Amino acid sequence: MGTANNIANTVGITGRTPQELIKGWKTARCVNFDAGVAKGPWGSRCFIEGFGIGLFAEVMYQLKGEKNDSLPSPNKPKQVIKSVLTLLKKQLRACRSVRMTVRLDGKDISGDYVLLEALNIRFIGPNLDLVPRINVNDGLLDVVCVTKRERAKLSRYLTDRMKRKRSPSKLRVRQGRHLQIEWESSPLHIDDRPWPEDEDHIPVQSNALDVKIQPGALVFLVPKETK
Repeated sequence: MGTANNIANTVGITGRTPQELIKGWKTARCVNFDAGVAKGPWGSRCFIEGFGIGLFAEVMYQLKGEKNDSLPSPNKPKQVIKSVLTLLKKQLRACRSVRMTVRLDGKDISGDYVLLEALNIRFIGPNLDLVPRINVNDGLLDVVCVTKRERAKLSRYLTDRMKRKRSPSKLRVRQGRHLQIEWESSPLHIDDRPWPEDEDHIPVQSNALDVKIQPGALVFLVPKETK
């Protein structure tokens, strides 16, 4: 149940009713999932899908400010997903790059990025399939960083998604267990929510995050497919 169903898509249980899934629990296989933990000025937050800075987080804050008035009804998930993809593509044209100081397992990968996403599962947001070959239980984060030069590549991928094409994003993916980021003046999201939220917000001169993975922290029951 939901709009994008990113976790269900990742484990392959979409297209079945809740009743069908419940009936399959007794014989379901267990799928271990890593979980991430992000620590920053606003405390500590766990995540399953991932977190990001830049484009997607900016659109998320924009939608929150508009109270979703610009989106179709929630009971029309395909239309909602297409609307968010349209907003992402529009925002991408105007989205400025943000200087980020980034270290992944001690390696410096700092740069000016319009988007940084650290993923724990295959899909994020409106079914963005940024890391098709991701392993949900390898103890690693999959980090996608998009520079200004790669803006056109991301734009083409968003266009394909709007047309429901399953073409790969062709964005570079780095892997690591420990991610450290420092940046200024750009929104952040964790899973499908902005962070910090209004009640968590405290003024800081710069944002700094320390992110680590907890291997196999979660277990999902995945019922067998019925013929």
